Amino acid sequence: MNDFRGWPAEALEFYEHLEADNSRTFWTEHRARYEEQVRAPMEALLARLEPEFGPGKIFRPHRDVRFSADKSPYKTHIGAVLESGGYVQLSADGLACGLGYYHLASDQLAAYRTAVAEDVTGAELERVVAAVRGAGPEVVGRDSLKTAPRGYPKDHPRIELLRHKGLIAWQQWEPAPWLGTAGACDRVVEFLHAAAPLHAWLENHVGPSGLAPR
Repeated sequence: MNDFRGWPAEALEFYEHLEADNSRTFWTEHRARYEEQVRAPMEALLARLEPEFGPGKIFRPHRDVRFSADKSPYKTHIGAVLESGGYVQLSADGLACGLGYYHLASDQLAAYRTAVAEDVTGAELERVVAAVRGAGPEVVGRDSLKTAPRGYPKDHPRIELLRHKGLIAWQQWEPAPWLGTAGACDRVVEFLHAAAPLHAWLENHVGPSGLAPR
């Protein structure tokens, strides 16, 4: 049994202040607040989700600034990934969840485009996308091409799906009183169930990359 009771309003205020002062000084002075009001509730949420969705992992709060023009040292959100593939994020903007394949490696992208172009599996994806959207979440593409991929006609009936280099379900909720209650977990679970058909299609027709990590 875990003690997830949502996030206090102070958790969102922490990120509002971090956005205004993204410095090591601020972080050091308010580290205990992050641990108690931001990270601890996320850990409790992951423990509650684990029986159905597998263990979760919280991403580190530090940004990788090696190749970024933005040298702000800290992320202005806390994010966690579930073993099942789900993603949960809290920021000053509220709670958000994602599920799908955010980035397709080259071998995955080839398999994805083949499945989208094929009549049976492509039509199945169209139905899945419509069903997920009908349940509430958005379905969005990532890093999409402006034109047709090489080898595919510009007038393909599923050209919009073919252009994507990633495909996820996504839902975001603005701050509201329920975020400070155990009901926040229900929102996450409802999203994961609604988005599951999209993830299942991607697992069945794309699957994990067989390429060595870069």
